[in-house]
Amino acid sequence: MVSLLALGGSALAAEPARSAPQPLPGLEALYPQLDTLYRDLHQSPELSSHEEQTAAKMAERLRALGFEVTEKVGGTGVVGLLRNGKGPTVMIRTELDALPVEEKTGLPYASKVTTKDAAGQTVPVMHACGHDVHMTAWVGTATLLARSKDRWRGTVMMVAQPAEESGSGARKMLEDGLFKRFPRPDFAVAVHNLANGASGTVEYVPGYALASVDSVDVTLYGKGGHGAYPHTTVDPVLLAARTVLAFQTIISRERNPLEPAVLTVGSIHGGTKHNIIPDEVKLQLTVRSYKPEVRQQILDAIERIAKGESIAAGSPRPPSIAITEGTPATYNDPELMKRVVPAVSRSLGAENVREGTPTMGGEDFSEYGRAGVPAVMLWIGTVEPARFQAAQKAGETLPSLHSGVFAPDRERTIRTGVTTLVSAALELLGKP
Repeated sequence: MVSLLALGGSALAAEPARSAPQPLPGLEALYPQLDTLYRDLHQSPELSSHEEQTAAKMAERLRALGFEVTEKVGGTGVVGLLRNGKGPTVMIRTELDALPVEEKTGLPYASKVTTKDAAGQTVPVMHACGHDVHMTAWVGTATLLARSKDRWRGTVMMVAQPAEESGSGARKMLEDGLFKRFPRPDFAVAVHNLANGASGTVEYVPGYALASVDSVDVTLYGKGGHGAYPHTTVDPVLLAARTVLAFQTIISRERNPLEPAVLTVGSIHGGTKHNIIPDEVKLQLTVRSYKPEVRQQILDAIERIAKGESIAAGSPRPPSIAITEGTPATYNDPELMKRVVPAVSRSLGAENVREGTPTMGGEDFSEYGRAGVPAVMLWIGTVEPARFQAAQKAGETLPSLHSGVFAPDRERTIRTGVTTLVSAALELLGKP
């Protein structure tokens, strides 16, 4: 997600990643097929909750591998089960959706797709958060696990989730019975691109790794009139200015500075002309935190301040406040991480696996952990190592996720994604 996820993270390897041993035979022979799949997915992105063709491609590949496949779970979600005797159920999740971003990479396989958004506007579409990488690594993982059933016991549960970018897909799949209609996983694993990390490397963060994300709409009401006669009005623009400034004191004066939180007013709209005082002003906020109690305190404070400032201004009616989108904080189960990281390190080399730092981005993968399943997300670097090194030396800021010029070093990144997911799955599944 990450209109929400820039995921800069800490610097990874200072040296180019070394060649990684394969955790399963077959990745070398499989890669050309994965590369073809990646290019296809990159050139045919679909927006959140409209991933019909993308979901069908994922379902088709799982069926060809012998998975039991169920489509249209929570909308366009896909669930594939591969049962192989008694043992744990390991869920491996990918996202399906792309973003309304115009691609400017200049790549020969760049997306040229446009479509209508929810408002009926024509928008460009691009996999600017790298979900095409995630899907490709997911298919590679399913393929290698299906071809090596002699090495594990249990059930592999492949979940292709819609609408991560809108923060609703995981919740909709859970509401549609993801953990009731299908085996409840013992573990859940996912990977995500890291825009500021060398390809061939992996970063991990135990505990809170990503913030809760709440989108809050606040409408402040006044009494409109002529700009030359402000004494006959209640000016909602002035009310909005006071309210925006007061919101900033929530973080600076109401929160413990050792408990991270962010409140940003990203949009403010009101009025139509220089000399007209409007009837209302609309604010759009994003709120980020880790702990549930911090999240709730901030949301409560937003309501209190908006109401208080409106009363102080003599507003004719209370403000309208609505949370339009929200996801909980992503918490990586520390004990599960202790199992997964050594397995990934053995496959990629310990020098290529580093502990990172939490960020204020958000991800609805958090919903699965919140539902009681031990879960971990790992970050895979995407920048060609020499390019990464040069940027670090020059102090250059690399293109972030959600940028029209974000372009991962696809082969090394995809191979690392497959290696990471397969290594984790083999560690967690039962042994023959």
